[in-house]
Amino acid sequence: MTSVRQPTLFVSHGGGPSFWMSYPPPIGPHGFDKLRAYLASLIESLPERPRAILVISGHWEEDRVTVSTSPAPPMLFDYYGFPPHTYQLSYPAPGDPALAGRVRALLGEAGIVSDQNATRGFDHGVFVPFLIVDPAAKIPVVMMSLESNLDPARHLAIGAAVAPLRDEGVLIVGSGNSFHNLRTFFGDDAGASLHFDKWLTETALLPDPAARAAGLVAWDRAPAARACHPREEHLIPLMVAAGAARDDRGSLVFHDIIGGKAISGYAFGA
Repeated sequence: MTSVRQPTLFVSHGGGPSFWMSYPPPIGPHGFDKLRAYLASLIESLPERPRAILVISGHWEEDRVTVSTSPAPPMLFDYYGFPPHTYQLSYPAPGDPALAGRVRALLGEAGIVSDQNATRGFDHGVFVPFLIVDPAAKIPVVMMSLESNLDPARHLAIGAAVAPLRDEGVLIVGSGNSFHNLRTFFGDDAGASLHFDKWLTETALLPDPAARAAGLVAWDRAPAARACHPREEHLIPLMVAAGAARDDRGSLVFHDIIGGKAISGYAFGA
């Protein structure tokens, strides 16, 4: 246990194995440098080193929220068509079955039925950012899926259910992207992303948690929402992080223009 409450985070995890390859324009060879620097400094920005990390990746969906229980999760290379060396990456962080059980107990106390998965590997929404966050791979990591309904209110409730972990030395991280439209990612039109990013930041930073939640639930009515998220699986991890924040305020902890698209990250309770 710890007396220091951890914040909750929503991080953008880049594009595929973005930190180990060079993209063509408009991203270019240094397009992800600022995001890499942010992730590399993340642990030292916390009030103390977390004893474990609970990650909600936009790359794992199940009918019911599911928690990974493997003590040693394997790698899951769920990206396609990238250079061969990007399939040699290794992130040997341990799992934490006891923490997984605690997560499921908290979900159950909130009336949320969950499942467990003993074989799930680290998908690239986990290993890509966390190889930069914790390159020594010493901090145990437990993964928690999205529900395939992608209902924002439901995921705010899931986050609220696991909020007590923050007082137990656990860092809760939603890993997705504030912009995720692969059909337009390599275009040079920043307009849609700028409009949506402005709305998203204003909403995440609202001082009233009820107003913040109401805004996030109605995210698809925001300016250019569907132009930035044709499908919302990369945005919904933000709902879990915001739900776990409960009454804590949000702050903008990362912002950059990557390939002409506005990309942001948030912390709650920092």
